Amino acid sequence: MSDAEIITTALVAAIFFHGNHSKACSYMKDHNLIPKMLEKSRFNRRLHNVSMLLNDLFHQIGMILKESNDCTEYLLDSFPVPLCDNIRIFNVKLIKSEEYRGYIASKKRYFYGVRVQLLTTKSGIPVEFVLMPGSASDVRALNALPLNLPAGSEVYGNSAYTDYNAEDDLEESSQISLEVMRKKNSKRQDEPWIKYIKQYTRHYIETVFSSITCVFPKSIHAVTYKGFLLKVEACIFAFTLNKAFVESV
Repeated sequence: MSDAEIITTALVAAIFFHGNHSKACSYMKDHNLIPKMLEKSRFNRRLHNVSMLLNDLFHQIGMILKESNDCTEYLLDSFPVPLCDNIRIFNVKLIKSEEYRGYIASKKRYFYGVRVQLLTTKSGIPVEFVLMPGSASDVRALNALPLNLPAGSEVYGNSAYTDYNAEDDLEESSQISLEVMRKKNSKRQDEPWIKYIKQYTRHYIETVFSSITCVFPKSIHAVTYKGFLLKVEACIFAFTLNKAFVESV
């Protein structure tokens, strides 16, 4: 099998089989789409070997989408992808670190896993992402994202991304405006009309990210931590391809 066939099978698994590689391999072989399908163990080893290529492909497509995007507005938010429920933390064998124990404020509960920091177009097409430990703050993730955007872009996010130094640096170095919701005690309060625009755009963020989290499987089965991250990346990549090239047709 070629690297292209390995990645294609992984994306098929993410789109149609909730990340189940065994079912995807069987489907591709039974329908004669990839006659020389590898057995499960060899397929997984090959997929791990092309993990960097999978990541590079996503970011190359992300660059193309950013260059062809007519809108200068982008949405930034995060969502958790748990390895297990909080009550089962002590049984997890993939990772053992308190750093991966995060808190979901909207549900008022803890989770154990990673947090996906995602940058999308206003229409909800992912163009950049980074995977952080569950306890990582949004400000820390903001500094981890490349934010390789055209000059004049506006990035909208919630108040958790408040970082005055990052705002100033982006504006001075890249002419990118970081538009975050201001807290009541913020040192930089917005004019009423700017506040209204941010609140209006906030509804886009909630709608877009709810559609993304809906396509993620409720639980991701993996034997290794790297395999878990690979399936998360494949889900994001598959959602991007579907949103940008299938639904838009």
